[in-house]
Amino acid sequence: MSPKHRLGVALVLDPPVAVEVQGLRRALGDGSLEQVEPHITLVPPVNVRAGDLALALDVLRSAAYRQRGPLELALGPVATFWPVSPVVYLSVAGPGLADLARLHEAVAGGPLQRPARWPWAPHVTVCDGAGEDLIAASQLVLASYAAVVSLDRVVLLEETVRAGPGAGRRWWPLADACLGPPAVVGRGGLELEITEGRTAGPDAMAMARAQPEAAGEFLAGLGPAGAPAPTSVGGQRGQDSIVLTARREGRVAGLAVAWAAGPPGGPVHAGVLVNVAVRRQGVGRALALALEARLRSRGWAPVAKAHGPRGFYESCGAWRGGLEILSGG
Repeated sequence: MSPKHRLGVALVLDPPVAVEVQGLRRALGDGSLEQVEPHITLVPPVNVRAGDLALALDVLRSAAYRQRGPLELALGPVATFWPVSPVVYLSVAGPGLADLARLHEAVAGGPLQRPARWPWAPHVTVCDGAGEDLIAASQLVLASYAAVVSLDRVVLLEETVRAGPGAGRRWWPLADACLGPPAVVGRGGLELEITEGRTAGPDAMAMARAQPEAAGEFLAGLGPAGAPAPTSVGGQRGQDSIVLTARREGRVAGLAVAWAAGPPGGPVHAGVLVNVAVRRQGVGRALALALEARLRSRGWAPVAKAHGPRGFYESCGAWRGGLEILSGG
């Protein structure tokens, strides 16, 4: 039997709203609290053959790039699907609702397409499997709950079983893509498409693992799943990572990553890794400059450790004017 991936597509909430929603889920006894972060489902769980994973990633990225930018949405009040389903949820509205519907239609294609049991209704689940009394009480007590969110990326989640602390089945980010068209460098020549997210996808991780001698600490910073910073809302670290992926003709040409190494306001690490097949073609410079621009636009603390040779960053003109380089060479 061909191996399969258990996948889903969602908009994952960020702190501080994600922390609030986790509190609601815990108070209502949601059985999936430790299995998945608060989210708006775009594609429910679907089995995808391993050989179709690349196509699923293409569908995800293409759908994201066709959006105009982040979605501005309003969450609340609490509602329910009862008696059809014992689910308590936050309703979703706001100016981005039409774009959200278009994103849902765009991403539910190719290997991510699945027969729909019910018409799609955007919502944030706060309790699945609630009893009738709890459903009635939650609607009364949480009738005034409301929050506004700006969601800037779509996430491909994979259900996996992990050992150790918190062992069991859990949905983890496999890849993501920021909403909006990618940046293109070098139009008319050796074009380079640079996209942003918070997780390095499987193709980018494969490129990094293929040259561990160059990646060094960079691979350790990415982590086994390609996510530089923890995505758990419990630590309020959801926004503490930047992943830029450069592609040329659909193939990964390089990665640029920045991630927080400690509590908010602590040191930030950064690194640039170029595919050995396209070195000395300006990929590293383009990524370093793009990463520095993202760091400055977010007002992050100066880089405490830039992984890689100092000469590289200096030669490409990045990390000047207050951004410190503490590299290994």
